[in-house]
Amino acid sequence: MASNTSKTARASVRAGQAGKGGGLSVLGEYKYLIPLNKGKHVYVRNLTNGKTVHFATDSDAFAEEVKGLAEAGHGEKIRMELDSFAESYPDQGWGDTTKRLVEAGAFGGEE
Repeated sequence: MASNTSKTARASVRAGQAGKGGGLSVLGEYKYLIPLNKGKHVYVRNLTNGKTVHFATDSDAFAEEVKGLAEAGHGEKIRMELDSFAESYPDQGWGDTTKRLVEAGAFGGEE
């Protein structure tokens, strides 16, 4: 069975999911978003299913992926990454991407 994630990454996610209450424990800094194509696309690493998926940042599918991660408790971290991209790459439209996600309700009820 082919997979886009390494055996080590999958084992790490499984080990974290085996923790008490199904919680996830990850050592070190985990990045959810990998920016691509000057802000037009992004890879999203999903800890809940162990997959990394490519999205256009203005797509409904991207908003749904972020919403699913936010509902699983990862929204604050994703929001911090988006804010960091907006600060580091001001000409790539990450502020607009964050605004679209907020308007789409990807982070819950926050405005």
